[in-house]
Amino acid sequence: MATTELPRPARSRRAILEAALAEFARHGFGGARVSRIAEAAGVNKRMLYHYFGNKEALYLAALERAYETIRARELALDVERMEPREAVRALVRTIWSHFLEHPEFVSMLANENLSRARYIVRSKVIPGLQPPLIARIERLLARGAAAGLFRRDADPLQLYLSIAGLCFFYFSNHRTLSVIFRRDFMAEEALATRLEHVIEMVLSYLEAPRRAVPVA
Repeated sequence: MATTELPRPARSRRAILEAALAEFARHGFGGARVSRIAEAAGVNKRMLYHYFGNKEALYLAALERAYETIRARELALDVERMEPREAVRALVRTIWSHFLEHPEFVSMLANENLSRARYIVRSKVIPGLQPPLIARIERLLARGAAAGLFRRDADPLQLYLSIAGLCFFYFSNHRTLSVIFRRDFMAEEALATRLEHVIEMVLSYLEAPRRAVPVA
């Protein structure tokens, strides 16, 4: 259902969450202002508090929305119908693209880790988003192993953490990396080069070991 087709309360709630994501990502929890969020969402503060109660609840709702968005995108991949190696490529590209297109998610994750997961620990939503994705990766790895393409001891959770880590580090640190190495790490060519490197690293790890050829 498109945003314009949603009932007015749902449209208002979505607008508030989108404005909150931008505000919290830019200023962190302490520096964010509810008044700016309300103004950006086109609502008054009274309506905002009606939907979310207080600033902390709004922050947590925005964080949950950020996680729901990337999980929905990952699970929308029809990896069950893809050749295993192509499915892995698609998964890496999807995670990479999400970080690239949603810098607010990168900032929210960084801020939440700096606060030692102070708010995410209260979420009853986010932990439940993970098992379906890990189960799907597990099935993908099993298919690849059965076809003789992937190693049989690959752990789906560790694989996901490695992919996410390779992608997240690049986008969370591209400014310092660009200064240190004196190149624009967000340039189109640099992004394409890094993405292919990550894909090759992941596939190289997953590659099934070749059997030694007996010596005559």
